[in-house]
Amino acid sequence: MSGPTERPLRADAARNRARLLDTATQVFTTRGTGVPTEEIARAAGVGVGTLFRHFPTKEALLEAVMVRRLEEIAAQAARLEAELQPAEALFACFRLVIEQSAGKNDFARTLAAAGVDAHAALRESSDAIQAQFARLLDRAQFAGAVRRDLGLPELIALMAGTSTTMEHLGPDPGARQRIFDVVFDGLRPH
Repeated sequence: MSGPTERPLRADAARNRARLLDTATQVFTTRGTGVPTEEIARAAGVGVGTLFRHFPTKEALLEAVMVRRLEEIAAQAARLEAELQPAEALFACFRLVIEQSAGKNDFARTLAAAGVDAHAALRESSDAIQAQFARLLDRAQFAGAVRRDLGLPELIALMAGTSTTMEHLGPDPGARQRIFDVVFDGLRPH
């Protein structure tokens, strides 16, 4: 990421950085965070030196992947909020966060093992998403579609718990849908 005093990336460097992030996201999510950086560079079609110019350590690459994923969730959540009715938007964003959380815990453990505080590194992106969820929850409650006694901390705890539940379930789409149905039924007013 370029800071305020850094020059913007050249077009080819920006493409390489984006390709590295795309590849790293795919590889780390499907194969785990133990994949060597050399393999990421090779899969992205760049040299390892290019990877390290953009991301000096594997932890920097993992952190960038996590930040990018949160930024993508925030953008998709904003789109859903604009396009859907309040309750539909809240439930769609809830589902989006759960579906995008694959590998997140593995990333966080790897960063923690390297001495990186993932929560601090992701605070800005996480705060933006929490603000979106607060707005979505308020709108859904105002519309009478979600119980009024639910606060943002409980909603976030439900997302964390549902994410963990989905990790244990595996890829069974029917079981995953039943979990969403139970959670969403519990969010609706009686």
